[in-house]
Amino acid sequence: MRSEILDYATVNAGDLDSASLERVCPALTIHDVTPPAAIAERIDGVAVVLLNKVRITRELIADAPALRLIALAATGTDNVDLEAARERGVAVCNIRDYCTPSVVQHVLGAILALTHRFADYSRLVKEGRWGESPQFTMLDFPIRELTGRTLGVVGYGALGRAVAAVCQQALGMQVLVAQRAGSDAKDAGAAPVEDGLARGGTRRLPLAALLPQVDVLTLHCPLTPATRGLLGATQLALMKPDAVIVNTARGALIDLQALAGALRAGRLGGAAIDVLPEEPPVGGSPLFAPDLPNLIVTPHIAWAARESRQRALEEMAANVADFLAGGRRGRVV
Repeated sequence: MRSEILDYATVNAGDLDSASLERVCPALTIHDVTPPAAIAERIDGVAVVLLNKVRITRELIADAPALRLIALAATGTDNVDLEAARERGVAVCNIRDYCTPSVVQHVLGAILALTHRFADYSRLVKEGRWGESPQFTMLDFPIRELTGRTLGVVGYGALGRAVAAVCQQALGMQVLVAQRAGSDAKDAGAAPVEDGLARGGTRRLPLAALLPQVDVLTLHCPLTPATRGLLGATQLALMKPDAVIVNTARGALIDLQALAGALRAGRLGGAAIDVLPEEPPVGGSPLFAPDLPNLIVTPHIAWAARESRQRALEEMAANVADFLAGGRRGRVV
């Protein structure tokens, strides 16, 4: 049974062990990169296709009669036409909870970097401004303590809960959780969420009620029709002018023009953005403007600790092995 991995270089930087995949897929062909024009040829006659971000369309599925399983090295499934797979009887499985420690580290680091203005102070030092200072320190940018401040979490799955736990335990922050986008308004309010993190339960609020209260907002929800453009100019205007945003989820959750405008006008305290609507951003981005203050943009690396990437391979291999044994591990279709 032939199997191919189409974009291995999105997971492996030459530092991973592929033995687990090769054990369950003995006829595995590994491609570091697969251009869109080569996808159809590479999956023709292949039963198991493994991938991370390669886009599998309805047309590609229809033209691959041997295809039985699409195994993703990711949690997100928006790059696969799930309905077409379901109609053709092609199984699709994803992986979950494989990169939680890496994402938590990234979010915590981003919050601290934005709050302590690491990039801004480092720039001043490199420009020679510290050497010109009449005193031993510099106080050009405000720094605040996070203890007692409020963290807002959008998307309260494994990642959101883990980030909330660390911010509570390590930083002494309070936590508010956003109501799920698209959920019935009658469920809004201060209903406790049984998460075992905060004393008295964690409050789940409609987004419009949550945004004015938070000092830090972290996004961990999937991209769906209900969450696309979740934070636009209207929502950003509800936030405190010194609040900061961290997005490690999906780029299209935020209107980037609106975010750039809020940062430029001083209506927002800062942002750390790890994901963009187009990746790689060959068309540029509003966030690449040089005049945006307290902004950190990273190339979708929150998940990318070596241990997390190795875990992704092991989880994907376990999903394939279970499928071949007749199971449904990790199945979304």
